[in-house]
Amino acid sequence: MFSKYGNNYYGNLGTTQVASTTTNSLTNATGNNGRRAFRDVTNAKANMNAKARQGLHGGLNKTQKPQQAPRIQIAVDPQTSLHSFSNLSSKPTQPSAQPINNDAKANGSVPSQSVFGWSSKASVQPFQAVEIQEAPKEQQRNPLLPIEAPKVSSSDTVLEITHAAANNSRVNKNSYQFTGKTDDIDARVAEDPLFVTDYVQGMFAHFREKEKTTAVLPMYMEENQPHINEKMRSILVDWLVEVHMKFKLSPETLYLTINLIDRYLERREVVRSNLQLLGVTCLMIASKYEEIWPPAVQELVYICDNAYTRPQIIKMETQVLRVLQYQITQPSAQTFLVRYLKAAHADKEMTQLACYLLDGTLLSYSLLQYLPSELAAAAVFVARVACNRHPWSPTLLKYSQYLEEEVKPVAQALLEEKSGLSLDLLSVNKKYSSSRYGNVANKPLRVDF
Repeated sequence: MFSKYGNNYYGNLGTTQVASTTTNSLTNATGNNGRRAFRDVTNAKANMNAKARQGLHGGLNKTQKPQQAPRIQIAVDPQTSLHSFSNLSSKPTQPSAQPINNDAKANGSVPSQSVFGWSSKASVQPFQAVEIQEAPKEQQRNPLLPIEAPKVSSSDTVLEITHAAANNSRVNKNSYQFTGKTDDIDARVAEDPLFVTDYVQGMFAHFREKEKTTAVLPMYMEENQPHINEKMRSILVDWLVEVHMKFKLSPETLYLTINLIDRYLERREVVRSNLQLLGVTCLMIASKYEEIWPPAVQELVYICDNAYTRPQIIKMETQVLRVLQYQITQPSAQTFLVRYLKAAHADKEMTQLACYLLDGTLLSYSLLQYLPSELAAAAVFVARVACNRHPWSPTLLKYSQYLEEEVKPVAQALLEEKSGLSLDLLSVNKKYSSSRYGNVANKPLRVDF
């Protein structure tokens, strides 16, 4: 993950005009500490191989039903005290008998005694069959197996959306989203356990409910942050995008980092000199959560040009986790984007363009008023229009549960914010201007929906 670090592989990333511009902006945002916003990680560990984790299998099959308890017939011979069982696999059950009378035993009038200390003269008829119904044992769930998620019927969801659209006069009933054919996007991978097709519908239904509780309240900065503003937040996010690209971290790590920053700023006041400390600490927390080999603390100290020490980062990590009450898991826009791109039957160009648009939303503070699923749907919407496809499809309507008329205002707001970003925030454009990402940052976008 950290192999091939240095200027030979990344070029002159740390000495470009973009980095210098970001450095000056971040210096103004965090005080006169004279720190650099970004520097190359030349001392990073090399040749670190990710270790594959072995999955644990076993336990009960989800289709297995508990078996009926066996019915046991017992025949008792009072003379021989022998028990005959119709089911030899079951354990013997003692017949009802009277306990030995100690007075009779002293007089020597006690009949032959069994090894269990019970009298063999029981009040049971010879060879009388007795049926005993054993209580069925409770089937215990294997803790290694996941809890089965509630299954959500896609047909019922489409019917509910169609019924709601029928009552909305602004919805075009003859559009392609209603007249086209829907596809089952999970049919081809139904046999692959890695895609968990039995649970995926229930999982995304849970994500739609979860995102409402983990989303940041819009316009929180005006009430809780007297020392920082929207521009400082954008400069910090732009720097984190560059650091994220430098360390080659996963997209989920970047989205979780920004979410942690906003959730902390929503609850606690932060001075300008500690804003970069908060950003690098949230990056460390997200890397520990998402990555196999997260960056070391000393590497993060080097990235900040030794503006902060190792104890400061560790202390800030503890403070962030306590404020957030260790609630790290949250459905990001990237999670919904992967699902929606699959429903959109996206090719490589559409996928790269949607990722470019969605990464750009991280820089915008005003787009926090929209849910992550709405931003992901808007990115797919704009990407489909740019690729000369229908803006919305029946399959997208089925799996996103958003109408075209609901996604269009969010897509327009996304394009407006993108066109209004400062020219100094170039990390996202620089990332997607490379051939690795198809140079989609230079692709013209249509605004006439």
